Amino acid sequence: MGHVRATYKGPSPPPLRLVLDVRGDLYTVNAVTHRGASRDRFMLKHATYFGALALSLAATTAVAQNATADTVIATVGDTEITLGQMIITRAQLPQQYAQLSDDVLFNGILDQLIQQQILADALADVPSRVDYAVQNERRSLLAGEMINDITNGAATDEAIQAAYEARFANEIPATEYNASHLLVGTEEEALAAKARVTAGEEFADVARNVSTGPTGPNGGNLGWFGAGQMVPAFEETTMALMVGEVSDPVETQFGWHVVTLLETRNQDIPTLEEVRQELFGELQETAIQARLTELTDAVTVVRPEAGEFDPNLLSNLDLLD
Repeated sequence: MGHVRATYKGPSPPPLRLVLDVRGDLYTVNAVTHRGASRDRFMLKHATYFGALALSLAATTAVAQNATADTVIATVGDTEITLGQMIITRAQLPQQYAQLSDDVLFNGILDQLIQQQILADALADVPSRVDYAVQNERRSLLAGEMINDITNGAATDEAIQAAYEARFANEIPATEYNASHLLVGTEEEALAAKARVTAGEEFADVARNVSTGPTGPNGGNLGWFGAGQMVPAFEETTMALMVGEVSDPVETQFGWHVVTLLETRNQDIPTLEEVRQELFGELQETAIQARLTELTDAVTVVRPEAGEFDPNLLSNLDLLD
């Protein structure tokens, strides 16, 4: 479903209503219409684990001065809701909500956190699954922060340039091959097909006539390919040919082939900009793996013996009750 931004002409925007579905997804719709204006529906990612709840959203123009992440915006009983908590909630909204201004979202996010806290305080017995989920989320967040620390500075322009030169400075351009083939079931059929080509028939015409492979209808043309892209016997035969030469029959698991080499070319060495993102990711991954290995070597990790636990236990949600 596409997202359409409502048009409203008046002194203030129409109020919005936030509605959570049973998955915890949050929707906003216009609570009122203006002169027959259509309702808008937006999906917001919601951090709560449960629930279906209607929330109200109204715009705010208040601006706090000298605020910090620890600034208390509201309280629910003895529990404080801070600006930092609201900022995190705002940052977790889907990308399509970048079009919504903070003054529109401020009270909606605040109401959401307030009513979540009210519901949380009303829960007498906290299920163990909540504790496990919180533990996993905390572990994931801390690991993410560590990864950020590791990768910061790991892929500088200088490091990317050095990685590019190390990979491509002495690179010999690889050869690519443009070839056609015909595929038949027996060596005798392959020999007969080659004889027709040798006698003067066009290779493509013979391929269209006899080839059982998927490229038969287009004359057997395989397009451009490089080393490692074809099965070994076929590749070796192709690479040994001169341009315009037709091979003897060669057998693969697919049947019997006759190959002709149409042309060759050198594969261009990519520019730095073409592989920058690839090198960037590789440098970061290398840094992460190196640090992870270092950290792992410094700690004792005890894993279960093979067969000690039934993998099907992962699907047993009853254990969380």
